[in-house]
Amino acid sequence: MNIKGGKVLLRAIKKEDLPLLHKWSNDPEINYMLGGWHFPSSEVDQEKWFNSLSLTSNNQRFAIETEELGLIGMANLVDINWKDRNAFHGMLLGDKDMRGKGYGVDTILTINKYAFEELGLMRMNGSIISFNEASIGVYTKKCGWKVEGVKKNHYFRKNQWWDQIVVGITRDDYDEFLKNAK
Repeated sequence: MNIKGGKVLLRAIKKEDLPLLHKWSNDPEINYMLGGWHFPSSEVDQEKWFNSLSLTSNNQRFAIETEELGLIGMANLVDINWKDRNAFHGMLLGDKDMRGKGYGVDTILTINKYAFEELGLMRMNGSIISFNEASIGVYTKKCGWKVEGVKKNHYFRKNQWWDQIVVGITRDDYDEFLKNAK
């Protein structure tokens, strides 16, 4: 099943996507903006990762695609906790030219709708490195997420420590966002 947004389509990752995903996974500028730590990966590692993807997993990853541009990024719902009805969400847009054109906003809004209206989740969690002000603004000003905390000196990038901005959205936040968007 594909998940349709206003501008994007979230679909299963295909083997044909691997060369572009491999390129993005090794792009230092992309990795500089993401949480966690990323090591250089080979095509073999990319294929092993792809082969580990499963519908039965509590870690779901989606290709972000547009009709006119094809694959532009990846989004996820991971650490899905069905008992407590929450998950962690993150995304990346691979090509810098895709940023600032509404694709990220549409991806987040599409994930919000899917998580709350289809999966019945109660909340989603996320985190953003503090210097990534564009992402913080997209999530909190355009998509209904809230800053819920700060973890001091959580990320080390280019010989400097950066805070982790903890963000989240509950089903109630989502409903309020929809009401105010009308």
